[in-house]
Amino acid sequence: MSSLSRELVFLILQFLDEEKFKETVHKLEQEFVFFFNMKYFEDQVQAGEWDEVERYLYGFTKVEDNRYSMKIFFEIRKQKYLEALDRNDRAKAVEILCKDLKVFSTFNEDLFKEITQLLTLDNFRQNEQLSKYGDIKSARSIMLVELKKLIEANPLFREKLAFPAFKASRLRTLINQSLNWQHQLCKNPRPNPDIKTLFIDHTCNSNNGGRGPPPTNSSLAGPVPKAGVFPPIGAHGPFQPVVSPSAGAIAGWMATANPSMPHGPVAAGPPGLVQPPVAAAFLKHPRTPPGGPGLEYQMADSEHLMKRMRVGPSDELSFSGSTHLPILYSPDDLPKIVVRTLNQGSNVVSMDFHPQQQTILLVGTNVGDVSIWEVGSRERIVHKPFKVWDLSACSMAFQTTLVKDAVIAVNRCIWGPDGAILGVAFSKHIVQIYTYNPSGELRQHLEIDAHVGRVNDIAFAHPNKQLCIVTCGDDKTIKVWDAVAGRRQYTFEGHEAPVYSVCPHFKETIQFIFSTSIDGKIKAWLYDCLGPRVDYDAPGLWCTTMAYSADGTRLFSCGTSKEGDAHLVEWNESEGAIKREYSGFGKRAMGVVQFDTTRNRVLAAGDEFQIKFWDMNDVNILTVTDADERLHARPRLRFNKEGSLLAVTTSDNGIRVLANNDGQRMLARTVQNQAYEGSRFSDTVKPAIPGSLGPIPNASSSMLSATERERMQTPLSITNLANANAESSKLVDIKPRITDDAENTKSWKLPEIVDSAHLKALRLPDPVASSKILRLIYTNSGLSLLALASSAIHKLWKWQRNERNPSGKSTASIVPQLWQPANGAPMSNDVNESKPAEESAACIALSKNDSYVMSASGGKISLFNMMTFKVMTTFMPPPPAATYLAFHPQDNNIVAIGMEDSTIQIYNVRVDEVKTKLKGHQKQITGLAFSQTLNSLVSSGADAQLCIWNINGWEKKKSRSIQSPPGHTSSLVGETKVQFHNDQRHILVVHESQIAIYDHQLECLKLWSPRESLSAPISSAIYSCDGLLLFTGFSDGAVGVFDADNLRLRCRIAPSAYISSSISSSNSTAYPMVIAAHPSDANQFALGMSDGSVHVIEPADADPKWGGSAPQENGTLTSNPSNSALNSQPSETPSR
Repeated sequence: MSSLSRELVFLILQFLDEEKFKETVHKLEQEFVFFFNMKYFEDQVQAGEWDEVERYLYGFTKVEDNRYSMKIFFEIRKQKYLEALDRNDRAKAVEILCKDLKVFSTFNEDLFKEITQLLTLDNFRQNEQLSKYGDIKSARSIMLVELKKLIEANPLFREKLAFPAFKASRLRTLINQSLNWQHQLCKNPRPNPDIKTLFIDHTCNSNNGGRGPPPTNSSLAGPVPKAGVFPPIGAHGPFQPVVSPSAGAIAGWMATANPSMPHGPVAAGPPGLVQPPVAAAFLKHPRTPPGGPGLEYQMADSEHLMKRMRVGPSDELSFSGSTHLPILYSPDDLPKIVVRTLNQGSNVVSMDFHPQQQTILLVGTNVGDVSIWEVGSRERIVHKPFKVWDLSACSMAFQTTLVKDAVIAVNRCIWGPDGAILGVAFSKHIVQIYTYNPSGELRQHLEIDAHVGRVNDIAFAHPNKQLCIVTCGDDKTIKVWDAVAGRRQYTFEGHEAPVYSVCPHFKETIQFIFSTSIDGKIKAWLYDCLGPRVDYDAPGLWCTTMAYSADGTRLFSCGTSKEGDAHLVEWNESEGAIKREYSGFGKRAMGVVQFDTTRNRVLAAGDEFQIKFWDMNDVNILTVTDADERLHARPRLRFNKEGSLLAVTTSDNGIRVLANNDGQRMLARTVQNQAYEGSRFSDTVKPAIPGSLGPIPNASSSMLSATERERMQTPLSITNLANANAESSKLVDIKPRITDDAENTKSWKLPEIVDSAHLKALRLPDPVASSKILRLIYTNSGLSLLALASSAIHKLWKWQRNERNPSGKSTASIVPQLWQPANGAPMSNDVNESKPAEESAACIALSKNDSYVMSASGGKISLFNMMTFKVMTTFMPPPPAATYLAFHPQDNNIVAIGMEDSTIQIYNVRVDEVKTKLKGHQKQITGLAFSQTLNSLVSSGADAQLCIWNINGWEKKKSRSIQSPPGHTSSLVGETKVQFHNDQRHILVVHESQIAIYDHQLECLKLWSPRESLSAPISSAIYSCDGLLLFTGFSDGAVGVFDADNLRLRCRIAPSAYISSSISSSNSTAYPMVIAAHPSDANQFALGMSDGSVHVIEPADADPKWGGSAPQENGTLTSNPSNSALNSQPSETPSR
């Protein structure tokens, strides 16, 4: 439907509403599908007209369209179901369950089962999640709030929730204007025509063939007729006197019209039609759907973006300057006068002016050097030849690459947003982050092994108000790192070729990243794990960079094709289409075109040994300069913040700085100010010769001499960065800050918590805490904690919702309730009469929806209903006894059961049948973990052996014994646990002698063994919910918190910090037998103790994170040889 046809339907809707054709209005809305009447929808929901509610919805979406639509229909049908149960209409409830809710079982079988179980309850409010359900009216109101959020978040409803704003009776007005024009064209216009029909054009018949009186005003003279003078249709009153618009009036309207507003200012919309705010353009106004699974923040706007963005010219009319009025910009205002020439000594590949000290220029070169120049004085104040700060902390793949080829280049260098930090991306694996203070001191801060192969770009961003580093590389990924500790926060995968550039940005509260790859693809990402939001082709289909104007409102990209053709374009963000393409580039030149923007008005690009300038609003070249010649064919360039200076690269390894009048005055002031500073320490800097692991200073070389000032001031503190990033959490592939001897830094001290004042610890109430806690798990909701004691009794603690804890989540600040069923009977496992429960292995597994738990303590396996604590069934009596349980990730009816006889039985609960039996271990099974990504099951046993099984045919893919730690000569035995990392590819292996990280080929990547302050055997370990930390318990009662990626110890928690002195004095041997990690709070964990107590531990409020990264390498590194082979492949990515 064309845009005009669409507008006509809106006019008809307005007319029908004004004429009170209510049913017709809503039927047309449903067929029209461009306007969803939220007011009508709300009224029908409140009235409980469920059939009409669904009928109206089906005009806009179906159940299976997307997760939002599915959730909308589910909420409606669930409400119908609950209302039927509430009025004890079981037959109707069963009908709704089978007819309306059954469709959702294919998407979430556990949820459907839980809903079905409500039929078994006398009152569905006995279900904890429905305990707050009130009366029908309030329940519908609460549901409506959630439905409105879901509808607003659903991309299928985007731009359909707002009725266009135009004046009342607009259709009548247009008809009136048309009749006026028709009457004006009559040969014999009558003064008071009688309009009897709209089916044919109006004409005035002459009286008896005579000529009628002339019109009261001459043609094209007089004011524009007022809108709305046509009488109501059907009244057939006298037609208004003809008033014709004058030529001057028409010309004035054309001259003063706002091209972006085709209908001019508008009044409020018609009564009775709801007009929510107009949906914003690309990536604006995030709507947060309610907390159902999978409804992540910013999801809706990203799907809207994906729908709307497309390649090619916009199909809508555009007016020059419709959004940005033309700016009169003189070529004389551009920086074109060469005022400085700087001799870098090696080929410059990247430059960036300081955001505040606008004469400070950061430079990176093709031999890995990083320099900082004071342009005013022509002085190089810092020069850093490339070197690896801590080679032992680097991956083996990177070390192998350096040995094979020591040549390394800077790909990108960039200042942080306030100039207190800078980042450098290198052509092999790593980025280095420095801190910088205004006196010119540059200090090492972070070295991150960021990507396999080249790191092609680096940028800074502020997601969630935290300063972060964004990188991309030849491994086809984009990664986001915490700028304080270097922890990895996000990894974005989806490109099919090396990622060439990144462009982080934000629109109001939405933070996002554009990325480009060398296959010409542009993708956009939000800070979540839901994949790219757009995927379209960049002009040139090869290397592309993107940049926003200084005010962040206009988006540009510059792409180069493999044939050398350049494409500089501006994008229409709201459409994802090219708004304009700038002309003037040479054809098929060598190299990749670099470009920059300044002052919201000028674009510049290096091409044909020149710098070419464009006004942003004009596709034709504004002017060019050759900067006194000797430029590269396609020189690199960079404006300072004010656009008064422009740095460009030369073919003789130098930099030319161009200035306008303002830039010249600024440089003059800089020189004058420096005259008062006095003398400074200087030294001669020689160019470097690349060595095997970095450049070696060449004392004999006389190619270049420059001064380098070494400041003696106090090192710049990054406390401000730490405060800004207090909420940061995520890590992988990081190396600590290692400082030069010349840089006076304080030695790092391991945080050790020995006092209860330095953390929050809560011993959970339990009147009978005598048996050991063998198993401990949080419910998936995070509202409860479930323990299994050696006495075969389960204990469940629930946190209550109240003013202090509105979420009801577990916390160490509030004492929970030890929950007991109404009959007072504990939830106890079956036990083996021939073997005491205290000596039997215990195992437990919880369903994904927390509705039932499977458990065993040496006897039969029991299946309990978590709502009632009742045993639903028991199965598989010993011998052999079950020792470990794990639900299949795709089917909760399939359970992997580790057995005392070393076998693994794959059991189908529904049909009560063992499907297959796996054999590969020598002793009892002590650990099982599924990976849906790898389609694999990993098992571990008391034989200290690992096996990996394919879950399709259940064949064994590989097995091996765990690696012995250094200095341990005998083969290992004993209980071994396994857990998959969140990435579903890396495996945590826990043994009393070690914690270790293995890959999916069962190759050991990292290993840590007890030592020094943590020398006792390991009793338990588990990943934090975000996979960034590793909580480890020791048999002396201590707890260690480790970085999960490299097993560096962050802090040690002494038992005195969480066990009160009165208890510890009476029982000095209590230690954590099991650790549980909270499912949503990455810093909370719980300890199940050998004395039967359970403790919940959190960091102190003053320091909401655990410890800090240690600089020394605490683990031994084992490399997978395939990584080195991969890295030795030549890069596809062209040099920047």
